[in-house]
Amino acid sequence: MEKGEASGSSSSSDDVWAKLVPLNSSYPDIELRLNEETICSDIKTPPCEKQVWCQITREKDHNSALMKNKWLPRIVYLCFLSCCCPFAMLLSRIDLTANLFVKEDDTSPIRCGSEMILGSVADGFLRYVFKVMPAKEICKKQLKITLDPEHAKCSICLNVWHDVVTAAPCLHNFWLLVFSNGCFSEWLKRSQERRASVICPQCRSVVQFVGRNHFLHSIEEDILQADSSLRRSDEELVLLDSCSTIKSPLVVSRGKNMSHKRARAQSAEGSGRDLSCPQCDREYGGFQCNERTVHLQCQACSGMMPSRSNAPVPQHCLGCDRAFCGAYWHAMGAAGSDAYPVCNQETLKPIAAHSLTRLPFLAHEKNRHEQDITEKCIRQMGRPLQDVISEWIRKMSNREVDRTRLLLNHSETITSQTYVCGECYDKLVSFLLYWFRITLPKHCLPQEAQQREDCWYGYACRTQHHNEEHARKRNHVCRPSRGARTP
Repeated sequence: MEKGEASGSSSSSDDVWAKLVPLNSSYPDIELRLNEETICSDIKTPPCEKQVWCQITREKDHNSALMKNKWLPRIVYLCFLSCCCPFAMLLSRIDLTANLFVKEDDTSPIRCGSEMILGSVADGFLRYVFKVMPAKEICKKQLKITLDPEHAKCSICLNVWHDVVTAAPCLHNFWLLVFSNGCFSEWLKRSQERRASVICPQCRSVVQFVGRNHFLHSIEEDILQADSSLRRSDEELVLLDSCSTIKSPLVVSRGKNMSHKRARAQSAEGSGRDLSCPQCDREYGGFQCNERTVHLQCQACSGMMPSRSNAPVPQHCLGCDRAFCGAYWHAMGAAGSDAYPVCNQETLKPIAAHSLTRLPFLAHEKNRHEQDITEKCIRQMGRPLQDVISEWIRKMSNREVDRTRLLLNHSETITSQTYVCGECYDKLVSFLLYWFRITLPKHCLPQEAQQREDCWYGYACRTQHHNEEHARKRNHVCRPSRGARTP
């Protein structure tokens, strides 16, 4: 069976304007980078020269091209309508298919969706579809915004923000106030001790909601990069971080407006309070909410639970700092209802209590070829997947694993007893499977994987995500080594 490649170009993949996509997915795409490309076969003639197939020239409209036959007595191509329109493609296949034979040295136009057969299908020649890549949109105007550092200061300490949180004193007029996490955490603590409600330090209105603001955090970094004199001292940053208690959105006070669901959950005595969670209505585990209780919103079921520093189980996933209520309400013995959503206990549990029956989708940077190799290795060892995962979790807990690439918050403090959500567990397992593979001797790999060379870019390679042939032929479970070796 013939394969082909485009001669000439050494431009980056960003310059690819079209492709010849084989209908047989086991063969790679032929990328067209130059405005005029010569397509060659992999079969070499006796003088060891590659045989030229055809020449493809890009048209000025950038949506079509001219194909010139440079080899065979004829090239067959099926002229389809634009492949961007499924209905048009359907019509073309039923009624409008035209078999055109391009003789040697003749030229014929081709458009996106044209199917080319560089010889008789019966003789084993590949079918290719001509595909035009989407044109890049070039922004001709750039908008520059100048921000005065005076407008990027915490309303409490009057220094540039650090770990920004946003407070919403009034949820219906979108007036937002911005503070440093540590400053507002201390203000919140003092307000709860002195008053029935938390008062905004700037406008004195009742604070109803507080949450971290990741967008403004990036602006904070830009400001400090532009003017390093505004950066706080290391000692001050450590102190602020030790005071920072706002990890996920807090519902401080729900105000007077209540949804019909919450209104039905009011106590029989008709106290008029908006009951946010089961513990607003009754006591569980020796605790009941009062008018000063701050509530967390669960990221799984959107239900509420009281924010408690002395809770019997963690309320936040340590990997992502998001709040989940399943473990807390299970420990309290509280059941959910229509008025009070309560999610499953499985949403947040210790790492050692999680289990998997198959590799996570994230494993090996989503490279399915590397995932297949890992699965084969585990099967050859005669061990269940979870057994291998548990072994590497123990190694991590014993500090035998370098955690530099572990993409979880507080990665240095994570152990087998750390509470994490399912998403963070998948990230952890994907990280540990990398170490499992990288420590395997080469002779333990399947035969087809032993002969592969390492990719220069290792696990950081981007080509493995869009080039099946490259993902299959190179080993990507390795460290990047670009610059340390030559082709």
